[in-house]
Amino acid sequence: MKVFNKRARFDYELLPERVEAGVSLLGIEAKAFRDNRIDLSQSFVKILNEEAYLINANISAKGVQKYDSTRMRKLLLHKNEILSLIIKTKQKKLQIVPTMMYNSGKRIKVKLVLGKPKRKFEKKESLKKKDIEREIQTQLKNNY
Repeated sequence: MKVFNKRARFDYELLPERVEAGVSLLGIEAKAFRDNRIDLSQSFVKILNEEAYLINANISAKGVQKYDSTRMRKLLLHKNEILSLIIKTKQKKLQIVPTMMYNSGKRIKVKLVLGKPKRKFEKKESLKKKDIEREIQTQLKNNY
């Protein structure tokens, strides 16, 4: 099972470097993952006290009282991976973006990508490009 962050490509200019991290979840959250009740669209990764945390990932569990669906979840990374992420984010002013959550056997993993946030005009420009490409494709289809 795979859950994608559909807004990541729209909000960020993603770099090719990727990191795979495990996620520390509760039992009800793992069950919600298997039931595909996860939203990564507003989520991001923050490093606090040399530990990486997944923030604002919405994992909704059914039938549970007093549960915060957007709580901070610890990411399981090696120290050298965390240090390299810290250095790259500070030097190049990048953010760590979760692009995909998937299972690898029994374990649930998150694919992290470094990305540079797009400005508003860059987002509009990318939408215009997509519209133009779509029009070209429809015209080519109609001609043949």
